[in-house]
Amino acid sequence: MSRKLRATALVGVLALAISGCGGVGGGGDSDGGGAKGSGALSTMGLSLSDEIATTRVDAFKRDHPDVRLQITEGAFDEQQFLSAVASGNPPDLVYLDRKLIGTYAKRGSIQPLTDCVDEQGIDMGQFRQSAKDQVTLDGTVYGIPEFSQVRVLYLNEGLLKKAGLTADDVNLADWAGLPELNAKLATVSGGRLSRIGIDPKIPEFLPMWAKANGAEMISADGTKPNLTDPKVVEALTTGLKLVQDQGGWGKFKSFRDTFDFFGAQNPLAKNQMVAWPMEEWFLNQAAKNSPKAELVVKPFVDRQGKPLSMSSGQAWVLTKGAKNPKAACAFVKQMTATDTWLAAARVRADARKADKLPFTGLWTGNTAADKKIFDEVYQPTGDKRFDDAVAAVRQAQDVAFAMPASPAGAEFDKAWTDAVNRVLAGQEQPAQALARAQQEATAALDKAAG
Repeated sequence: MSRKLRATALVGVLALAISGCGGVGGGGDSDGGGAKGSGALSTMGLSLSDEIATTRVDAFKRDHPDVRLQITEGAFDEQQFLSAVASGNPPDLVYLDRKLIGTYAKRGSIQPLTDCVDEQGIDMGQFRQSAKDQVTLDGTVYGIPEFSQVRVLYLNEGLLKKAGLTADDVNLADWAGLPELNAKLATVSGGRLSRIGIDPKIPEFLPMWAKANGAEMISADGTKPNLTDPKVVEALTTGLKLVQDQGGWGKFKSFRDTFDFFGAQNPLAKNQMVAWPMEEWFLNQAAKNSPKAELVVKPFVDRQGKPLSMSSGQAWVLTKGAKNPKAACAFVKQMTATDTWLAAARVRADARKADKLPFTGLWTGNTAADKKIFDEVYQPTGDKRFDDAVAAVRQAQDVAFAMPASPAGAEFDKAWTDAVNRVLAGQEQPAQALARAQQEATAALDKAAG
């Protein structure tokens, strides 16, 4: 499954805002191709690194022989994208992190998809609400969601047993008890960290810890930051304590940076970590690379013990100046359609079966597709560890929230992430850092509103 990709800092390239809800009425050499389109179609940000991507792309090529698809592989490059838009020669479609959509929509770098949705008959009701929230700004859809990445808690049961504990003893609802639990699980000797006990995964997962503490870091309409809320400060303080007790950020990060989450020598297999929240894609990697490891997957929970998760993922957007919007809309419709996802899931399941490895499902932003995948393709493996893990991920999908689209989403994200990094580096205290981030985020949002 595709990983979440990080965007670099925004460069100062501004584009004129798009008025109205048009932008898909043809152009370039797409005319005359009917609903399917024709001519050249270019994309940025998509990787053809696995069968989930290639199966869907091959289906589009098969069904749209008049479209000359040009996929520029590689991670989304923000500077390259904005420069291409400014020069008037952008790719037609860009595949990017949904959290960036609000910023680009406000700046006019991407187009509304109202006409695209209507003309192609894309059923927005099939997508998860959390995914739709991230691609919709001021009531207008700017992106079509792809994967749905949620967070669950991974546990190394073998290491828990050595500590005289069980998976039930890892209670993330009991924040007061986390330092003591962390001390039992981590291995720190002479200031050297050789095994992580609890990884809070900050800065990345601070919004989820804040939500677990009853706080929203930004308003539902994406216009007002709430970073000075004492509950947000407490969430950061709690995560900071877990890191400090394991040698401090420098040693903690240096050790964690050696991990290979995508190979057979992952931290689960090498017993380098005991408990950590992470995206659901690691379950797929564990099933592929370390199926015999003593893995337990549980829901992340709030402070009342109720399951909680955070959703994120990628989406397709139509660029300002796209030359072939008709074919672009046909492409995103097919790439995210129920039958296309189902076909891709069958290919992966067959490949796993041939390799005698468990198929742990496929998690998309399309609820109808996920239902079909689990009704028609997925079968319990008979291995309780993986079957229970799949059940935990399915539950997480149903309780996940997403950070809302914001007209200054990228700037807001940078403000609080920088704040956490300053805290981890020992440069500022949590309340001080978040107060500065609140000022920065407010200024960015006020500027976007103006």
